[in-house]
Order: sequence, then structure tokens, then C-alpha cells
Amino acid sequence: MAPPVDALFVKSQNTTLPKSLRPTSPPPDNVPKHKHVKDLKLRTKLNRQAAHAARSKALVEDAELLLTSEAGKMQVETELERTWRIGQDDIEAAKGRRELKLDGGPYRSRYSRNGRHLAIVGNMGHVATFDWQTGTMHAELQLQETLFLQDQSFFAVAQKKYVFIYDRDGVELHRLKAHIEPTRLEFLPYHWLLASVGNNGFLKYQDTSTGHIVAEHRTKLGACHTLAQNKHNAVLHLGHSNGVVTLWTPNIPHPAVQILAHLGPVVGLSVDPSSGGRYMATSGQDGVVKVWDCRNWKGTVREWTTRGGSAELEWSARGALGVAVGGSVNVYTKPSIQTPHAAKAPPPLYLTHPIPHRPLTSVRFCPFQDILTIGHNAGLSSILVPGVGEPNFDSTEADPFENKKARREREVKGLLDKIQSDMITLDPDFVGALAPPTKLTTCSDETELVDADDEDGAEGDGDKNDKPQSRAEKEKRKMRGKGKSLKRYLRKQRKNVIDPTAQREEKRVAKAIENGQIEARKPSALDRFRRP
Repeated sequence: MAPPVDALFVKSQNTTLPKSLRPTSPPPDNVPKHKHVKDLKLRTKLNRQAAHAARSKALVEDAELLLTSEAGKMQVETELERTWRIGQDDIEAAKGRRELKLDGGPYRSRYSRNGRHLAIVGNMGHVATFDWQTGTMHAELQLQETLFLQDQSFFAVAQKKYVFIYDRDGVELHRLKAHIEPTRLEFLPYHWLLASVGNNGFLKYQDTSTGHIVAEHRTKLGACHTLAQNKHNAVLHLGHSNGVVTLWTPNIPHPAVQILAHLGPVVGLSVDPSSGGRYMATSGQDGVVKVWDCRNWKGTVREWTTRGGSAELEWSARGALGVAVGGSVNVYTKPSIQTPHAAKAPPPLYLTHPIPHRPLTSVRFCPFQDILTIGHNAGLSSILVPGVGEPNFDSTEADPFENKKARREREVKGLLDKIQSDMITLDPDFVGALAPPTKLTTCSDETELVDADDEDGAEGDGDKNDKPQSRAEKEKRKMRGKGKSLKRYLRKQRKNVIDPTAQREEKRVAKAIENGQIEARKPSALDRFRRP
């Protein structure tokens, strides 16, 4: 029995579109309707495009409200006050300030891309990964240098002999025998490459999606203990024991850039992510901190001497530079550290915090948080630095609130959108750009060749002081083989006497071509180089 008409009507009212076809937000007001268009299909398409454009414009205007350049920084009321005099107890934010007292130090730390998970490692081999916001422990091992891979589900550890990869629970998954005696690790998330450098002086790239070694470079500069990544173009920066800093890409067997940065071994190295990788900070055992401009390499932008010897460096997402030296941590903000200064005076200090546990071995800014984690001999200390974290995050890149399903979808999307290692260059805008016009000009038209020959003959017999006035004549002057010596030689080779034998042969060939006995020779591009 068929259902009544009223039931069908109610059911049709409750029917909705699938989620993939629903608009993300209602269209704004004052959207043009294109009622003057008679074609119904075209009018519907134009209305849909207009609504989409208006919705996108409204979303952009809403997003601009979040992108404030000076969000959350400390400000003083009078000119006599200083921000670096404000202590951690005076900052009204208790969340994030933590002290981890551990044995087996000094310790180093690494954050995941979304800033939710933390990995720590001590010199005695203690390794632990956990969610620092909830305090949930993931894994705890007795190993060495550690590094998160694509997310918190896998992490790599540089042990004494090889590199090992573990899952979230601390179960060993892979042993990378090609990476021998590694000291530092870096992961390129958009290329899925794990890079390592060690005591043997080799820089190796391994594709974590396929397991193959992509590139293996011999630095020829001995053991390396400093490695940093430029997140803008995925170029690796290496600091060596002789004070040299080198830049490497997988597709070039030699350094793309090599500079003498310090008089002693390079200790700290970091690249500014807020400026698109334009600035690099280095520190050496000579006690000097230098800021370089990666666009020209014509010298240091800023340079100053620190108290207490070598320093550890780290740039934040908002362009703040953290320097851990001696028994304190100093934070400098832009534009002072990026402004050229002739004197070797330190830039204005933004915040400082004393730490009695020496030595200070690492500084790490937490992504999307105003937290700075310092590794020292007694464990780790987290302090608050207002205004250094990026408050806006892209959920498709790194989402601090993602669940298991979102993590799986992001991982699959990252594998599908993986960038090949051959595309890593110093200038990432090079790929897809138009090739510059060639400086060699050629004439492909036969009429231009005839005009050029006539002009050469006229120049050889007439006045040599005549200069071309038009642009076409100037281009002909720049052609290869148009020098005076070659014109003089070609003029001597010309035959001014008519040869009867040659005339008869030309007539015979022309008659044979007319009768169809011989095919006419097609003009070639090499005819321009034949002697007249």
C-alpha cells in the first residue's frame, strides 16, 4: 500500500543536501542576482560564482582581524621602565611555566609541528615523549638524540652507531644502517625526507615514505654537531668546527653557499621563519652572535659579543631570537636584530631570565604558544615570553586540536602532495617561472638574411663610417660573425667574374627541376653559414 500524500510531503521537507554540497557559510547580503541574463543555466552559474566570491571576501576580512603584527607583547607605561626588568612571577599566566628536574642531563628538547607533544633527550641516553599539556607519557627509553617525524606517532633517535625509528609506544620499527654515527637530525615535512649528519662528515637524505637514500653528500669539513633547516625553501644549514657555515640541497653535490662565519667552531645556528628564511643567526665558541641576510651574504646585519662563552640560538614564529648563554636566557625582538648596526653592541633586550643550572644546552620555542623551553644540566625549564608565538594556525598544516581521524587524513594528503627532492633550491620561486630571454640574436627569416647580405656588400664597397640608426640594424650588428675581419675575408672570397660553366650548370639544374627529373632542394637553416 502506498503511503499517504501528507507523509511524502513531510519526508521531502526533511531531506537535506549532503555535507560535501552544503555551502560553508550563508552567502552575504547585496550579492548581484544577474536577472538581466535570459539564459537560466548561465544565470545560475553567475549567481553561484558571485555568492562564492562574496563569501570568500567576507572570510578574508574576518581572518584579517586575527593577523595583528604586535599581538600579546609586553608594553611599559613610561619611558623609564624596561620590559626585561619584568620577572616571570609578574606575568599573569601560570599555564606553561614548568620545571622538569631530571637526572642524566644536560637535556635537549624538540616539539612536534602542532606544538602539542614534546620529546626530550639527555646526554646519558634518557629519551621521553609525552603530551606536555595533559602530562600523558607516550614512551620512555634510554637512547640519544631524538626528533619527531611527520607527527607524534613516529620519532627518530640518533644513537651512537645508527639511526632508529620508533612508534608512539616506543617500539622499534626501523634501523637505518646507512646513517653511521649521527649527531644531528632534521625532518623535511613537505618532502618526507630525514636528514642526518654525523662524525664522519656525511650529510644523508632518506625518503621516509619509500625508505630509499635520496642523496649522500661528503662535506669534507669533518665532524658536524650543528644542523638547522630553513623552513621556507627546505635548505639545510650546517655549522662546522672550523667556523664555516654551509648550505646544502639534495640535488647539488657541493655546498650551495659557503661562508666563514666565526673564528672558532660554530655552536648555534637558526633561521628566522617569520621573514621567509631571509635571516640566519649563528653563534660560535668565540662568544660572538651574528645575524646574516640570506639574500646577499655581503656581511653581517648585526653582530655582538655575549658574556659567558658560546650561546644556543632559536628563532620563534614571530621573529624573536632566544639566546641561551652563561646562566641566563635573553630574548631579542625585531626590528632591532634585523636593522644594520655598525657597532658591535647588543640589540635592545626584550626579556631575560636567569637559570642557575649550567650549562644551557638548548632553547626551543613551542609552536602556537608563548613558551620557551630551555634544556640544562638539571632537566628542562619552561618560561613565558609574551608575543613570540603565532596565535593563528592552519588546521590543514598543523592543528593542535586534531584527533586520530584528522591526523590520518592529513598524513594521506601529505603523501599525495609530497614534493620531490629535486625541487629544493635556494630560490623556491624558480620552479614555474619563465626562462629569461636569450642574449644571442638570430635571423630566421630569409628576407632578413638577404638584407643582411646586401648590407654587408654595401658596407664593404661603400662608406664604413655609416652607423645603423634603427633597432633592426643594431640587432644585425650584434649577430655572430659580423666582425670586420670576417667581412673582409668574405668579401675577398666573392667571385666578381661570371663563369660560363657555372651558368650552364645552373640552367641545366633549373630545367631538370621544371621537368620533374630532380626535386628542388629545400632551404636549410644552415644556409646562412654557406659561403657566397
